[in-house]
Amino acid sequence: MQNIQQFKSEFFKALAHPMRIRILEVLSEGDKNVNELQNILGSEGSAVSQQLAVLRNKNVVYGRKEGTSVIYSLRDPLIKDLLAVAKQIFDNHLVDAITLLEDIRKD
Repeated sequence: MQNIQQFKSEFFKALAHPMRIRILEVLSEGDKNVNELQNILGSEGSAVSQQLAVLRNKNVVYGRKEGTSVIYSLRDPLIKDLLAVAKQIFDNHLVDAITLLEDIRKD
């Protein structure tokens, strides 16, 4: 049981950065090389490469060489589902906050 808890802990640590989450969202739409990721994220290459290295080291993404480029992919397509669930949880919290605010304004 402790092995799975350790895995989950390490996995969520790998996700614990806004740029890494955004990289995973972009890769959920399809494989990309570093230049494509830089353009989409509007970030410099060293920052993108640094975050990709963390994701690679935690086995969340993998890269494959194609000519002079490295193409990055999600290691597991279920990551896309995980990100969708996280968005739903965020939306639920937002709805709760809006409802609370509306209730406060009624008083």
